[in-house]
Amino acid sequence: MHTDDDLRVFLAEAHRIAVLGAHPDPAKPAHYVPDYLHERGYVILPANPVYAGQTLWGEPVRATLAEIAPPVDVVDVFRRSEELPSHLDEILALRPALVWLQAGIRNDAVARRLEDAGIAVVQDRCLMVEHRRLLG
Repeated sequence: MHTDDDLRVFLAEAHRIAVLGAHPDPAKPAHYVPDYLHERGYVILPANPVYAGQTLWGEPVRATLAEIAPPVDVVDVFRRSEELPSHLDEILALRPALVWLQAGIRNDAVARRLEDAGIAVVQDRCLMVEHRRLLG
């Protein structure tokens, strides 16, 4: 799912996006990127233990991805690259079709494990920027 055409079709058909590291501060990318996606009709499922119990985008913030019920089309990740291995089991259990590692986030070992499990991975790219580019 690395060609523009593949991503365009997938994003047009996706509905539910789990956001690992979602943040309530509108100045932070972990807020304004999912906010942009929510405004375009996606259901945003926020996860961040610091803000668990609050509501963002009409959904309760979960402490972990394990608290989100499938199906999830995309897991959008706003966590440091070195922290990704600690989330791998939760991501694998959720079985999204795609894991999107935001701009500046890259972990080839985690990406390999996800891809070996049949989960597509996009690394070091902003989902909002790519959505605007591909779907206007």
